[in-house]
Amino acid sequence: MKLTRRHTLMMAFGSAVAAVMPFRAFAAVEDNIAAFTGGAAVGSEGITLIAPEIAENGNTVPIEVNAPGAEAIIVFAAGNPTPSVATFNFGPMAASQSAATRIRLAGTQDVVAIARMPDGSFVQARQEVKVTIGGCGG
Repeated sequence: MKLTRRHTLMMAFGSAVAAVMPFRAFAAVEDNIAAFTGGAAVGSEGITLIAPEIAENGNTVPIEVNAPGAEAIIVFAAGNPTPSVATFNFGPMAASQSAATRIRLAGTQDVVAIARMPDGSFVQARQEVKVTIGGCGG
């Protein structure tokens, strides 16, 4: 194969796109958070996110979210191809505003949980989970 100027430019462009990709995933999470909160300020008191510090397998990472009094909780995995992982809605007859599930993580990344409270405020918890074996095709 003869290396031409066109091939060199295409490789440079491909490298630039690959270098920017992780930033787009993080920006997508921030955009999703802004869409859920409507751009409102997000506090940090009143929500608990329990996730392992180290997950041996990214296919099944257990998490638990607890936000007493919350109307809705949304969970994001910042490094996944599709960051929105789960949404939990609670009615007025809900016994507790907590949820537990297993999620799939593509690699080491932050897991973010945001709760909408009845007064219209939002609270957030964030935890980094280190994955030793990838889950989303990793």
